[in-house]
Amino acid sequence: MPNLHEIENAMPVAPLKIIALSSARKMGERVNDYLVEFRKNIHNDKVKTDPAFQGYSEDNYLAEVETPRFGSGEGKASIQESIRGKDLFLLVDVCNHSITYNIHGFTNHMSPDDHYQDLKRVISACNGKAHRINVIMPFLYEGRQHKRNGRESLDCAFVLRELRDMGIANFITFDAHDPRVQNAIPLNGFDNFTTPYQFIKALLNSEDDLIVDKDHLAVISPDEGALDRAIYFATVLGVDTAMFYKRRDYSTIVNGRNPIVAHEFLGDNIDSKDVIIIDDIISSGQSMLDTARQLKRMNARRVFICCTFGLFTDGLESFDEAYEKGYFDKVVATDLTYLPSALYSRPYFIEADMSKFVASLIDFMNHDASLANALTPTDRIQSILESYNNRQDFDMN
Repeated sequence: MPNLHEIENAMPVAPLKIIALSSARKMGERVNDYLVEFRKNIHNDKVKTDPAFQGYSEDNYLAEVETPRFGSGEGKASIQESIRGKDLFLLVDVCNHSITYNIHGFTNHMSPDDHYQDLKRVISACNGKAHRINVIMPFLYEGRQHKRNGRESLDCAFVLRELRDMGIANFITFDAHDPRVQNAIPLNGFDNFTTPYQFIKALLNSEDDLIVDKDHLAVISPDEGALDRAIYFATVLGVDTAMFYKRRDYSTIVNGRNPIVAHEFLGDNIDSKDVIIIDDIISSGQSMLDTARQLKRMNARRVFICCTFGLFTDGLESFDEAYEKGYFDKVVATDLTYLPSALYSRPYFIEADMSKFVASLIDFMNHDASLANALTPTDRIQSILESYNNRQDFDMN
């Protein structure tokens, strides 16, 4: 993150409040704990004496909100405290399928559509009283429906425009499937953050024998869509990159997509190298596992899978089987979306904690400070690499 003096010498836009919807309650609590710690340790004498800093250092920044449902399945939102004049950050995880509600006596799991409707209800409940409303939606709702092919809906652009019309000042997301969708709201704040720093930090903390150079490590993109991520990651690490090309059957549609016929490898020899596969989403995971299987057949030493959003829509059985067969060694996923509790018991899973990073983003945005260093964390990645390679005073924090 940027240097702390940018915060210590700046005034907040308005008193800070966070509303973590039920889908992101766990993340919201951890973010709140970090913010409380940040602001109690800040070196600014004006915090205690200047009226402009009233409410700056608090024991809790979370505002209580309820989103109950009627028996018909209809819902509403109710904020339990005043948010007048507050710089409000709404945190929502549209992929949290673990939350249920009753409809006509049946138990129904909340879908991304339900979570998005609850977000709009909370914005509506603010009733124009907040000083500024910022939405933090790590997984961009409908982000994979970002362009139109034929007679299709253009959902992601519509969502962003709808939120803009409701008065959102800033929209924060992570690893958007195609960040160019921000062109739908060119005059509004849209920040898209990536997670390579957290990936490499989690890997280095887990593996004590990685050799990070082009003779021992390569970064692989599982398809052409993830190539930009792989190129950046490989460039920062100083290693080679390669990619797979997904050859699809465009005459057939299965589950809304053209099925993959084969993965064609484009790159140099990876014999005896460790490889990192990097992508934004593990959905069913079959494409990622096919990539890992092919890399092992090409005699890759170890295969590490890094993804921002581990959805695991078809469960964990296929990953368990692939791990037992030695197709991959570790899966690194962030906690930006809901992760099945069973995943934490798997020997191959590593969680990349994002709560401190999200808390830092909120803190800096509340001061209208620059986020340039957060957008390109090259220096931080190289710093921990240097410490890791030297094996001296290695501290992942």
